Amino acid sequence: MSPFPMKYFFALLLVILFVVGLVALTPDDERPGEPPTGLPWQIEVLPDGSPRVFGITLGHSTLGEAGERLGSDRELAIIAAPNEPGALEMYYGHYSAGGISGKLILVADLTPAVLLELRERALQDGGTRRYYLDTGDLPIAYRAPVKLITFLPSIDLDADAVRHRFGQPEETIESSAQLQHLLYPDKGLDVVIDRNGKDVLQYLTPREFTKLRARKRGRRD
Repeated sequence: MSPFPMKYFFALLLVILFVVGLVALTPDDERPGEPPTGLPWQIEVLPDGSPRVFGITLGHSTLGEAGERLGSDRELAIIAAPNEPGALEMYYGHYSAGGISGKLILVADLTPAVLLELRERALQDGGTRRYYLDTGDLPIAYRAPVKLITFLPSIDLDADAVRHRFGQPEETIESSAQLQHLLYPDKGLDVVIDRNGKDVLQYLTPREFTKLRARKRGRRD
């Protein structure tokens, strides 16, 4: 038997290298058998009704655990209007969820009394509503569970696109001529369609979702 011709060997080698190169250049979320994760519509609901999205379980994951998962390119501050305790927010100005970019805001579950105490020791950013925590208070912040996640996608949404990804909402509330809320209580999700601005996806604990729903119904009624 004649030896394997060298020209065929090199041709086979080139084919193998070409295939390997294609695999290497294929994005992870497009490779067979490797579905993308961390997408805004990939919501897992725990037995107690708590939603899990972006790898964070609302009402269970702490702000510190969320920060470890999402990265350090963030801003942590209490956002407060005058005469209000405000809310402690972890803000990501540039966040990518499975190729969908946008802004991500996590709100910590802290009582008004604790928020006021933290503000007393915080550094206010000039005349803005931002209060940056004293370093000694960071452990308090990081131990607090996350009660609300807001995702502001860079793309515009519409009701049809939302229904395609999340299904038929249980309730739709027109809170104004501009804002429409598509409510998914089984997912802990409120999708806000802003006809003249930025659309919003809000993920909430069951308790916070009930409170939000009551507020929106009150405004409508």
